[in-house]
Amino acid sequence: MEDKVGSAKAFKISLNERNLSILVQALFSSWMLAFIFEGKILYSFIDLYGLSINMLVFGGTAALFTGLAFSGFLIKTKEAAKRLFLCCYPFLGVVSLSFFFPRFQYWVVGIIIGSFLTGSCVAAWGYYLKSGTPKNERLKTVADMLILSNVLMILLDMATMHVSPRVGLAFSMLMLLGAFVFALKLPVDYKTASADTPGQKDNSMSMGGLLVFLCLFIVIITINSGLMYQVINPAFAHLKWLTSWYWAVPYIVALLMMRNLPKGINRTYILYVAIAMIGFSFIGFMIFDRSVLSYLVVNTLMLGACGVYDLFWWSILGEMLEFNNNSARILGIGLSSNVLGVLLGGILGSTIKATDMHSLNSTLLALAVVCVTLALLPPLHKHLSTLLKGHAYLTLFSEMSAQEQKSQLADAVEIGILSKRENQVAALLLQGKTYRAIAAELYISENTVKYYVKNIYSKLNIERRAELINIVLKRENSF
Repeated sequence: MEDKVGSAKAFKISLNERNLSILVQALFSSWMLAFIFEGKILYSFIDLYGLSINMLVFGGTAALFTGLAFSGFLIKTKEAAKRLFLCCYPFLGVVSLSFFFPRFQYWVVGIIIGSFLTGSCVAAWGYYLKSGTPKNERLKTVADMLILSNVLMILLDMATMHVSPRVGLAFSMLMLLGAFVFALKLPVDYKTASADTPGQKDNSMSMGGLLVFLCLFIVIITINSGLMYQVINPAFAHLKWLTSWYWAVPYIVALLMMRNLPKGINRTYILYVAIAMIGFSFIGFMIFDRSVLSYLVVNTLMLGACGVYDLFWWSILGEMLEFNNNSARILGIGLSSNVLGVLLGGILGSTIKATDMHSLNSTLLALAVVCVTLALLPPLHKHLSTLLKGHAYLTLFSEMSAQEQKSQLADAVEIGILSKRENQVAALLLQGKTYRAIAAELYISENTVKYYVKNIYSKLNIERRAELINIVLKRENSF
């Protein structure tokens, strides 16, 4: 009996807000990727009934883009995000259920409305990404969510292609049910944002310009994903046994590698390698045959690059959440750029397929996209480094031992300048803790914490946490 109680407690402890949010979003995303967002389940039903692809696929993708882009104007709190999950998941289950009955007109309406709500739910997850995971750990949270969702998607795809579309759809509905059950357990208490310094307003203005630049970059590079859906994937449709499971494997491997990169590895170089992989993938598609080996090469290059870049902009958007209280708006606008790129690439791909030399034309277009991406990446990286460098520094500092942190702080800040309590607050700030967490650890109020932070910044002639981290790192380098 005691063992059962202990196991229940351990399970309850392990399902903290971070893990709950990963489960909810991964289960929901597996349904989305396998079905409503150009998934194999949707394509299988289209083939089964000989339906037009344009209305269901392109119409649904456009609605998904709209839901992502505009949900932030409707969902403004963490509590509203949870309500959205609990209301939308059952409705999306009904949309899925309608595909068991061959009524195309209902499918179109369901896909359009369902895609809009799907985009809204994905954007609303930003509130839980922000409050459930410290900013220096969001890359791992996003990676875990993407990995789990794609593993589940592979299982759904295999059920769809090797058993039947209806079986795959039934299992995808179980994923939705699981997402709903775990969403019931999500907390709604809103944690204070850690971007809480007097310089936040200036950072928010800078972040707006950077978000526009980042969105442009995402739109352009994901045109290749749309081309892949409409040009590359159909060309290898005869390899059903392989495409049912291998399609997302390189993507998952790339996520695992990027998630577990050791400190000191410059991820910028990997971004350039990923761009080259996209180019080589389309060149290979043009010159190779349609054999198993050709598919393995082309798909590995393309999906590996997609994994690198998806984690790149998901994690960047995760850090940008610190500069705006409306997490759904930031995450939604950023990810809507991804969907817009896929939509544009899909439209271009379907147009190219009508030509006699679609392999050559799609490759030339993809290489043009690669060239533009290469031109945009250096200035994008420069802007990212300027605005988000505090986050990168904070990651390095938080990975030090407690003794190293204390030593670095003592070296960087003259003890005579800061009081003992201010020194304690500064140390906790450097660990990435919010005002609420600092108040709880020091047994003082949040207003008192804000008072100490104001004094610290005034005495050191700085305006935000990133500058405090700079003081530590500059002093460390001087030694």
